[in-house]
Amino acid sequence: MAGGVSRPSPVSTGLACRCPRCGRGGLFSGFLTLVERCEICQLDLRAADSGDGPAVFVIFIVLAIAVPFAFSIWTWFGWPAWLVMLLTSVLVLGGSLGLLRPAKAILIALQFRHRPQDSFRQNGGSSRGVGDH
Repeated sequence: MAGGVSRPSPVSTGLACRCPRCGRGGLFSGFLTLVERCEICQLDLRAADSGDGPAVFVIFIVLAIAVPFAFSIWTWFGWPAWLVMLLTSVLVLGGSLGLLRPAKAILIALQFRHRPQDSFRQNGGSSRGVGDH
């Protein structure tokens, strides 16, 4: 690692929903609302923007699991279609809400790892937005 300082893994910090730089500070102030600044290392997270990426990844993952689940339950047990749709809806809703927060945190950690250093500011100052190149 550069300068002998090891950086935390983007996947591990993302799954823990922690700061991408130090791996200790919380990343969210609400369900999907990012904190403005890490309380440990003071990393400015206002410029972090994951866009729609987490939602797209989560939709693909959850539906890849839910569709085979629905067809399997329907054919193996012969349950009525309304019950299969109800169970599948619960799986899709729960899976989507459960995976959305870690997916957003992982994408922000990957963004921090691979973007130019001035995209995330350490102490104050203006931070560049996505469209301000």
